[in-house]
Amino acid sequence: MTEETSKQKNSSLGEQLQQNENDALYEHYRFVVDKGQAPMRIDKFLVMRTESISRNRIQNAILAGNITVNGNPVKASYKIKPNDLILILLPYPSEFEIVPENIPLDIVYEDNEILVINKPAGLVVHPGYGNYTGTLVNGLAYYFEHSNNSNNPELIRHGLVHRIDKDTSGLLVIAKTEKALNILAKQFFEKTVERTYWALIWGDLDQDEGTIIGNVGRSKRDRRVMAVYPEGSEDGKHAITHYKVLERFGYATLVKCNLETGRTHQIRVHFKHIGHPLFGDSTYGGNRILKGTQFPKFEQFVKNCFKIMPRQALHAKTLGFTHPTTKKFMQFDSNLPDDFAQVLEKWRKASAKYY
Repeated sequence: MTEETSKQKNSSLGEQLQQNENDALYEHYRFVVDKGQAPMRIDKFLVMRTESISRNRIQNAILAGNITVNGNPVKASYKIKPNDLILILLPYPSEFEIVPENIPLDIVYEDNEILVINKPAGLVVHPGYGNYTGTLVNGLAYYFEHSNNSNNPELIRHGLVHRIDKDTSGLLVIAKTEKALNILAKQFFEKTVERTYWALIWGDLDQDEGTIIGNVGRSKRDRRVMAVYPEGSEDGKHAITHYKVLERFGYATLVKCNLETGRTHQIRVHFKHIGHPLFGDSTYGGNRILKGTQFPKFEQFVKNCFKIMPRQALHAKTLGFTHPTTKKFMQFDSNLPDDFAQVLEKWRKASAKYY
């Protein structure tokens, strides 16, 4: 039998694994059953072969449809056969010790299965190198320890299904059980989740709506940032951003973005690619005057805006998904944070003066 922990093209699930924004949050496995393998329940077979993965995790992944055989979801009782192709998606346990910290959480919705949070700008989602504490996950650990959910044996320390950048604000859904985590992860892979972002970009777009297509991957010049590569190239991953103009300010434009894919920094680097970086985005050149006059008053106006919102003007405004237990579609909306709202109001008042 062969095993690979990588992305595959052998089936629809394999393609989804290859295209997912959150590869770092999940483990990907591929097994081809030996020709001489005797029939055996798939859950028992996978526990034996993966060793470190519990039967409970395997069974929850099966219930969510995240384990396929020859491209089709199966039940735990399925008996494997020689040459079966097994693809697996599992939530990946954090490699960092999660220290509970009393970090305020803006909870939009909560039940026994999920938690929807409106993340403020400046809060890192999960621990990583250079950010071991002070993250949303640390706050979740504290919240779960001190909430009525603390006696729930299924409760996981963190149930990250997706993530947004540190300096991007907006909605996130958190899974509170292993089952919910698996089911929600599948929705993100299958792109049935609805997400819209609001962004303030530099410049005046030619069209009221459009689509940006271009592979997104690590820059060859600077691995800390992302770059756009030609569609179909071997560099980067396929990425599509749809946008619609909401409001024009002459030298800046408020747009609504819908993602078909969700690559790292996708909206930020896509708009940089077409010459309209996000306002205030220091990583992609939006933190200086790119459009408009160079008169002292205009320059001071922009500096004042940067002072109010010293980050990229990007907010994850809406989020829609199917509840893992009730199967009902749920839609959430969030108000713009104060810094974003203040900057928009300043642009409204200034657009007539400077444009």
